[in-house]
Amino acid sequence: MSKAVKIATSILAADFTRLGEQVAAAEAAGADWIHVDVMDGRFVPNITIGPLVVSAVRRSTRLPLDVHLMIVEPEKYLEAFVEAGANRLIVHTETCPHLHRTVEHIHELGAKAGVVINPATPVSAVEEILADIDQLLIMTVNPGFGGQKFIEQSVDKIARAAQLRDRLGSTAEIEVDGGIDRHTAPRVVAAGASILVAGHAIFNHPAGIAAAIQELRQSVE
Repeated sequence: MSKAVKIATSILAADFTRLGEQVAAAEAAGADWIHVDVMDGRFVPNITIGPLVVSAVRRSTRLPLDVHLMIVEPEKYLEAFVEAGANRLIVHTETCPHLHRTVEHIHELGAKAGVVINPATPVSAVEEILADIDQLLIMTVNPGFGGQKFIEQSVDKIARAAQLRDRLGSTAEIEVDGGIDRHTAPRVVAAGASILVAGHAIFNHPAGIAAAIQELRQSVE
């Protein structure tokens, strides 16, 4: 696999009774980032974790923490998540009426800033912010739950996002999240993605975390 492609293991699929152990195992197996899904039960139909768990994960790994805020009014919680140890904060276009201001604030806090678009949100929605962000996360399932089926139309959407980024001269990396495994990973990488978020395919793999990460890497070599 190209060194440019990163694997971000999503703890949404981890065993929370052994969270620190599983995060450490993912790091030892060669994961590049730890991806943390924060859900509020309002923007998405699920409730997960907050800064306290992010702080615990921070103590379990030296890897960058990629924190995905699936919450309304994320601007109210940016400082708390950075203080907890988040290296990268990703917010949804759908929840940020003042997106540029929010991205600026994340950078002012010393973190990398990313923007997310849901499956039904067009790529054009990020055209005015693409030059200001570090990553664009394209949801390849509807956010809220792990283990969902990959949305096929996402491949073309990723390609269009990559074309827009290149046309604008942006350096933002394209991240994908949802249904990523050894079958879908090669297709999204070929379309232009360079960050793969995977949870179910890693933490629920019958052969274990290390074998899962190796399998995912080999699938996109």
